[in-house]
Amino acid sequence: MFSTARAFGGPRALSGAPWRRAYAALGASGPGAKQRPTLVLLGTGWGATTVLKNLATDRFNVVVVSPRNYFLFTPLLPSCTVGTTESRSIMEPIRHIMGRHGGGVRYYEAECTDIDLERKELVLERSVEAQGPHATRLAYDQLVVGVGATYNTFGTPGVQEHALFLKEMGDATKIRRRLMDTIEQASFGGVSEAELERLLHMVVVGGGPTGVEFAGELHDLVAEDLAKWEPELSKKCRITLVEALPRILPSFDERLVYYTQRVFKKNGIALRTGTRVTEIKETSIVLQDAGGAVSELPYGLVVWSAGIRAREFAHTLGAKIPDAQTNPRGLVIDEYLRVKGARDIWALGDCTVSKDAPLAQVASQQGKWLAHALNEMARRQKQQQQQQQQQQQQQ
Repeated sequence: MFSTARAFGGPRALSGAPWRRAYAALGASGPGAKQRPTLVLLGTGWGATTVLKNLATDRFNVVVVSPRNYFLFTPLLPSCTVGTTESRSIMEPIRHIMGRHGGGVRYYEAECTDIDLERKELVLERSVEAQGPHATRLAYDQLVVGVGATYNTFGTPGVQEHALFLKEMGDATKIRRRLMDTIEQASFGGVSEAELERLLHMVVVGGGPTGVEFAGELHDLVAEDLAKWEPELSKKCRITLVEALPRILPSFDERLVYYTQRVFKKNGIALRTGTRVTEIKETSIVLQDAGGAVSELPYGLVVWSAGIRAREFAHTLGAKIPDAQTNPRGLVIDEYLRVKGARDIWALGDCTVSKDAPLAQVASQQGKWLAHALNEMARRQKQQQQQQQQQQQQQ
């Protein structure tokens, strides 16, 4: 059933009358609620969460919308795949963060699937088990898009079917389970030497921070833990990192790249740079090097971290303003994080196209700056309103 929702009150029936932006109708409460603009934050990643932490929520009616009800400390996600870090220790419930603002923020666990730029309304959807999908509308005055990114397969055959990804906590859990199953299968009796070699070959596709960190975690698991559990198996384990570009960590300083390559060589992690994946089969991966030579490597585990793309809402928003949004990778923003071609909409983090690298540190810095900018805008607007009221009273 399609309905319209108040920002702070729940659904109400659609009517022919224009959607009111009176904040009392939205369910906001407290002194000055009617005068405060509704600021919607899409996402609970580094960018949006940093905005929320630094926002003066007494100047806005703040609504957070995200299908993920927690903040994830993604730099430690590779550690969760091998048990070095417990998953709960890198997750912070978004309601805990909201609670620091004294109850002045609302949260909806939903996916934003569409936007009406003229009416300044968002379409939110969520699936309820045994009840099917539900949709609702949410009005906004100001919108911050921080929906992040998802993995990019680049249309490579077999990736979706056979590879594992490393972007969310659920991905780390799947990798951990597959890794343990592979090791247990290799330790089971009656396994041929060729099958043993395949099972104990772990391939990481992508030489960015996630792929490099995960390869390092795999090595530590083999060298420190598996060597104690199954010494003979640990000696047969192989780790290969495949990168299509000429070097790993392309957005980092060359000294760090050189150090990483030296450590990988010392630890026996094979680097295949300048090599792209053309296909992933059920038990093998097909590679093509810069010279065009094709090779096929058997594997027991393959993790794909070769790139990211903006989530679907970013493309939906971009399609509404095609003249200004000309980059298919994500939302084009200006130096003030404003979405080009849109009014009262800002975007940050991995869902945007900018000169900065898609890193957690960048999104966090953007979020802090944007929060201070929004706070200052709200302060000046309130100051102008007070001056206008004083002038009217004097007249």
